[in-house]
Amino acid sequence: MTNSSQSFRKFSFGTQVRKSPFSDAALRWGAQGFSVYNHMYIPRDFGDPVQNFWNLVNDAILCDVAVERQVEITGPDAAKFTQFLSCRDLSKCEVGQCKYVLITDQDGGIINDPILLKLGENHFWLSIADSDVLLWAKGVAACAGMDVRIREPDVSPLQLQGPKSREILRAAFGDEPTELKYYRFMEYDWNGVPLIISRTGWSSELGYEIFLRDGAHGDALWEHIMEKGEAFGLQPGHTSSIRRIEAAMLSYHADMTLDNNPFELGMDRLVDLDMEAEFVSKAALKQIKKQGVTQIFVGLEFNGAPIVGSNDEKWALSRDGAVIGHVTSAVYSPRLEKNIALAMVAIAHADIGSVLDMDMGGETRTATIVPKPFYDPKKGLAAKS
Repeated sequence: MTNSSQSFRKFSFGTQVRKSPFSDAALRWGAQGFSVYNHMYIPRDFGDPVQNFWNLVNDAILCDVAVERQVEITGPDAAKFTQFLSCRDLSKCEVGQCKYVLITDQDGGIINDPILLKLGENHFWLSIADSDVLLWAKGVAACAGMDVRIREPDVSPLQLQGPKSREILRAAFGDEPTELKYYRFMEYDWNGVPLIISRTGWSSELGYEIFLRDGAHGDALWEHIMEKGEAFGLQPGHTSSIRRIEAAMLSYHADMTLDNNPFELGMDRLVDLDMEAEFVSKAALKQIKKQGVTQIFVGLEFNGAPIVGSNDEKWALSRDGAVIGHVTSAVYSPRLEKNIALAMVAIAHADIGSVLDMDMGGETRTATIVPKPFYDPKKGLAAKS
């Protein structure tokens, strides 16, 4: 652990970017770099990203993901309005349940892919990726004629992820939270500090998210979990690009943007065009489904030496000299001992086994379309009892 007096100032861009309640603790515990996500600082560097990956898949890591801001929707029409935002049928969602949903616009484009938490019959959180859902929701509400209140509450999540996360959670908070089923959550009182603990996380490993509902206690919560996790090998860390690409988990802005629709991303299961309820993108998505898509999201393996880090631009994919797509996310998996990538390609060239040329900014490599995800295709690790 680094000297606790180390200053955050050298990472600062000024007051327009917010620190999280855990930023100082992450810095004390070895964070070496931060980036900006949802107008906040997020730790992105605790040293070797490969070691961070092994810490995650072998033991457990604690990550500051307070940047996953909550958009809270309450009021008499909250359930109806939340459904209006999303193309996934929410009618059977129970209080205490989480769902992965898409927020789509009037053209069928994806605005965000949050986790929805249902806290009450008319009380919802959208735990968002990197885009301004709060403003979108407020804009839709202004014209929707529904009685809702939309705000950003004082809520900041931590992710505790890895095969030993259940034992660490038990040591920190007792038995009850460890009995949560996959995509369920509970409210928890930690010595007078209100938390929500969910069986979710952005790692495709067994894991939990601890939502702090009073930012003044961020330092204490971080230290408590790290202390209780020491005996189990818990390490501070950051969300692992290696693990999320292995799992073919999409990252907003990297793998999808407002220009993409659910069908070309293979997210048909998150679209229900037959439900009675209205939603913003219903007409547009019906038309897109009728017309069909021209491109589709695929997995790739590519040859050559292991790449260092990940791509910082979208590499062109071509066949017979014609560009037919682009790589969105690429990384070397030390577990699979392969270079792997996620990509968007023309549907005519998207068959498994298709061989493409990949331009890595001057270096050309051969890429082959393969099934995705690349590891644990049934997501058994995250969902195991």
